[in-house]
Amino acid sequence: MRFSTLTLAACALGVLGGSGSVALADAEAAKAPMYTYYSTWTLPRSKWSDFEKQGPGKATEHAYSAGTLVAYGGDETVVHTEDGQTHDGWFSAMSIAALLDTLNDLMQGGSTKTGVFDSATKHSDLLLVSHYYHWKSGSYKGAYTRSATYKLKESAPDDAVDTIAKSCMVPFLEKELAAGAIVEYEIDEQALHTENPSQFYLDWTTPTAEGQDKVLNDLDSWSKGTPLCGPAINGWLDGEAHRDLLVRGDATYR
Repeated sequence: MRFSTLTLAACALGVLGGSGSVALADAEAAKAPMYTYYSTWTLPRSKWSDFEKQGPGKATEHAYSAGTLVAYGGDETVVHTEDGQTHDGWFSAMSIAALLDTLNDLMQGGSTKTGVFDSATKHSDLLLVSHYYHWKSGSYKGAYTRSATYKLKESAPDDAVDTIAKSCMVPFLEKELAAGAIVEYEIDEQALHTENPSQFYLDWTTPTAEGQDKVLNDLDSWSKGTPLCGPAINGWLDGEAHRDLLVRGDATYR
């Protein structure tokens, strides 16, 4: 089954069909903004093990211990594309200043100037902001994150991401989080528009590989016997621009 916002929306409509007011009341409202600095690299295969050995860097770990960061981690791509990323690193905070201070410490410490990063054939960064996120505190090793990229059509309303989050995504993902199927989710937009500003991103993380099956099976079960997402939301998304990414890595959440 292809993972998509439409499937999530169908699940949400299944809930709303039985007790819409309860589902919407339970859905989390937008939270204070959380910012994430997300870096990706395309590395030659000979450097993959070196990246894994390097770890998140002392500056990142120090910033987390000091309370500057609320989360951090790094991943290796599981399903590769011809020119796509092979690894990523990220950290999150409740202000842009906290991210930039951590980034400055990383750069001054020299951890971004090693042979591993010098060998990268591609590199890019995103500065993201999320108002919809939740996690279970702790450190997770070998966790799987499924990340979906979506693009809104020009005709979509200004509050399209908020509407999709509140009525479609958050109610289902909160249920999965409570059940332990996932340990984190977030819906991100760009705080700095270095890519198409119409894009937004949905991430959810399972502590095991089996968790990926559980979430997809739950989505399938919830959507059976319910209509697809309403024509309005269907009409907001550019289906041709949808892409998925599956990565495996370590993450720590406060």
